Amino acid sequence: MSRAISWDDQRAFLAVLEEGSLAGAARRLGVSHATVRSRVEALEAALGATLFTRSVNGLTPTDAARALHDPAHRMALASEQFIRQAVAAPDEAAGIVRVSVPEFMGIEVIPPMLARLRATFPAIRVELVLSNAPADLISQEVDVAVRMIAPAQGALVAKKVAAIPLGLFASVDYLDGRGMPQVPDDLARHDLIGPDRNRSDLALAERFGAMFRRDRLVIRTDSHPAQIAAARAGLGIAVIQIPAGERDPRLHRVLPDLVIATLDTWIVAHENLRRVPRIRAVFDTLVASFAEMGGKTGR
Repeated sequence: MSRAISWDDQRAFLAVLEEGSLAGAARRLGVSHATVRSRVEALEAALGATLFTRSVNGLTPTDAARALHDPAHRMALASEQFIRQAVAAPDEAAGIVRVSVPEFMGIEVIPPMLARLRATFPAIRVELVLSNAPADLISQEVDVAVRMIAPAQGALVAKKVAAIPLGLFASVDYLDGRGMPQVPDDLARHDLIGPDRNRSDLALAERFGAMFRRDRLVIRTDSHPAQIAAARAGLGIAVIQIPAGERDPRLHRVLPDLVIATLDTWIVAHENLRRVPRIRAVFDTLVASFAEMGGKTGR
């Protein structure tokens, strides 16, 4: 190697690798296109290796670049954790907490819980990651996660907080125009909203009955917030978390005795962080909020 390697150069390399272009990396890092290019070129010079090949189609990572992705990604996570820890007061609930939640919950369920958190702990700042893929708590990619799957790793602390029921909902306008289904077989005469390509969601839908086959759905999307938005717009009947659907005055429950399935829900944190004041505050507030939500819905 010709010289010491800068972390800024490595960070630029990681951004290009993950974004797929200099322009995307520049937007992610908040720097100029030229700065990203110069940092990648500096890293290549320091390593004595070519990391990207240039063509009319853009940048293509070499085998050497792909091999460096995991260690660079781990360094980025460690840097983020360093910053969150450095700005936190050691003995009080203050600083940054990065929280991962499923997309639907991050939009429809979690915000009121965060309002409660902020009212009680105003010195805590939350970085909210919306993703249906489980975040990596072991490497401390996030500090706290809301998960629909029980964690298997022994290094994680988890609290089961809910078994959220799923039911059918449609807008009042839709039901006024099309009528209220009285029995499940009536759904065959209605417009249905459901998943597009998500295998687990499709399997769940098809177990309910032939009327929920993918080819019968008038609106198909794997985004759960998009499904509830389509139902609100009067496009048909959708499967929605019952507590969220019942709180929405624009929606009416269809076949109210029918529960499609339940979603077990856990709050999860790394055991090494669980007793850190800011992490404990977020963890405990989410646990208490889910318990209160369950009590209000009677489930």
